[in-house]
Amino acid sequence: MARTAAPGTRERILDVAGALFYTEGVRAVGMSRIIGEVGCGKNLLYAHFPSKTDLVAAYLGRFRERRDRAEAQALREAGDDPGEQLVALVAEIAGRLRRPDFRGCPFRNLLTEFPAGDELPERMAREYLAQTRELVGRLAGETGVPDREGLADRIWLIIDGLYASEFRERAAEVAPAMVREAITAARDARTPTV
Repeated sequence: MARTAAPGTRERILDVAGALFYTEGVRAVGMSRIIGEVGCGKNLLYAHFPSKTDLVAAYLGRFRERRDRAEAQALREAGDDPGEQLVALVAEIAGRLRRPDFRGCPFRNLLTEFPAGDELPERMAREYLAQTRELVGRLAGETGVPDREGLADRIWLIIDGLYASEFRERAAEVAPAMVREAITAARDARTPTV
């Protein structure tokens, strides 16, 4: 007779796998390593996650939920001004850079490991990044600047730069001010003639 899994087993597996994937990379961590770290049997792991792809998708899904909550809170706390919401969005990301366990964006990290991949995890990562870029574009448009796309591109580059920066503390410090400057410059720019 098969044993019943202890309550919370799925979450424990996901906790361990997520920490390993985030710190070491998805490609570097095998299922046998996860089994050993969790201290569960192979059958139990595969009962919850039939494949590594399923486990990686669950890891990204969990991270996406956390990111969505953090973004929503930052936007709510910024009030109704779209410019302040853009600053808050970048400031929230900048705040995460200061954490000692920060290892970048799991979605960007995954796409660096699997740039041509088309499995569920890669599609989830691309979808998240596209939706986040759309949010930046929407907020940039709501600021009323003449060059909405130009502003959105500049802010997206600041966000990408935060994730890539070797100088995390300094980047976290200056990024929100850079967004404010970009918004001010975009608002002050004349509408280009066509």
